[in-house]
Amino acid sequence: MSPTRPYVLVLYYSRSGATRTLAEQVAAGVEEIAGVDARLRTVPPVSTTCEAVAPDIPSEGAVYATLEDLRQCDGLALGSPTRFGNMAAPLKYFLDGTSELWLNGALIDKPATAFTSTASLHGGQEATLLTMLIPMLHQGMVYAGVPYSESGLVNTSSGGTPYGTSHVAGERSDRSVDDIERTLARAQGRRLARLAMALRPLREEK
Repeated sequence: MSPTRPYVLVLYYSRSGATRTLAEQVAAGVEEIAGVDARLRTVPPVSTTCEAVAPDIPSEGAVYATLEDLRQCDGLALGSPTRFGNMAAPLKYFLDGTSELWLNGALIDKPATAFTSTASLHGGQEATLLTMLIPMLHQGMVYAGVPYSESGLVNTSSGGTPYGTSHVAGERSDRSVDDIERTLARAQGRRLARLAMALRPLREEK
């Protein structure tokens, strides 16, 4: 990947794999748009033991995100499982460390979106997505959900929402991401990538 080539950062935290699957589908949607790449990144878990140190490279999945990944991106997709209607602590911990980017206005006018996975249909999907929206707004980003032109929003019996793609994993986290959820995630990635390319000249004018 060229350092100057535009990319969308797909940043997620996943425990049981469902949010990671959604992230991969969002990234695949991004890659369908000419001229822009997807950069898949994750964050380490938060430990209650002060001495615990995570390895620099996770044993599987995407590598850990850095502030530079976020600074240089042309768009951002955030993914997290729900924790009592809120984003998971590891993702919030990472976002809490982005004050430097806020002070410099590094993310202003960049498009952003979010996706999530819950154990049950009414387990806080939309509330979780809204918690991820808040820091994006503080950073001056332009939020883009999933429009109702995507028929999956009407046809789904599990995940969806205009706030962002969602998935119902089941109480044992053993329900796979279904075809409609995958389709919505890819559409979300395509929309974000198109907006990233459209807004890039606006930012370059500053």
